[in-house]
Amino acid sequence: MKPRIVHIIGNGDNAHIYNTEQRKGIKLTCNLPPFSVPDAYATCIVDFKMCKAITEGSVIPPGEWVMGMRPKMWCDNHPQFYMNHASRIKGFFTEKPEYVDNYTDFNCGHMATYYAIKKLKGNEIHMYGFDSIFDMNLRSCSDFYLQSDREKTNTFRLSNNWRPIWQSMFQEFPNVKFYLYHNHDNSRIELPTNVEVVVKKKK
Repeated sequence: MKPRIVHIIGNGDNAHIYNTEQRKGIKLTCNLPPFSVPDAYATCIVDFKMCKAITEGSVIPPGEWVMGMRPKMWCDNHPQFYMNHASRIKGFFTEKPEYVDNYTDFNCGHMATYYAIKKLKGNEIHMYGFDSIFDMNLRSCSDFYLQSDREKTNTFRLSNNWRPIWQSMFQEFPNVKFYLYHNHDNSRIELPTNVEVVVKKKK
């Protein structure tokens, strides 16, 4: 099968690994990417908090947007918002896997990865800045613009919600090859054979 490559640039500390070489394929970013990705296909948006910030004018995610269920609800409830930004909205993606209890647990990285496979038909997925798979580190560059609770209790709760979703998603698509880029290979979840960790340390 010919590879259809999708690069997903997350917002964790190790997203910078994306810039260590030229990348061929489709590029997706999440919320507010940590650096400019000029040829990005779209940025994915999943939550009300981002929609509220866009409405207030405090942030504007770059490029075109793919919006999840909660942003779709926001557009339905705020017609002016949709009218103001319709030219940026590439589409809505509301599909949620059966193993995800609710959209609150389905974070932007989850949605971008699921979209890359289901909608873009990617069969080789490269992921950067997904630090919560490896560390108790849920920091996001979006935190500089939108306040988030990163106290230990909430970090523990979120990581316990997010990690099983990754494990299930990797298992759901055994014919998709995933590459996780990080500064070490000690994953906090069991990775199936279709997932490879690419270790890149800072020089």
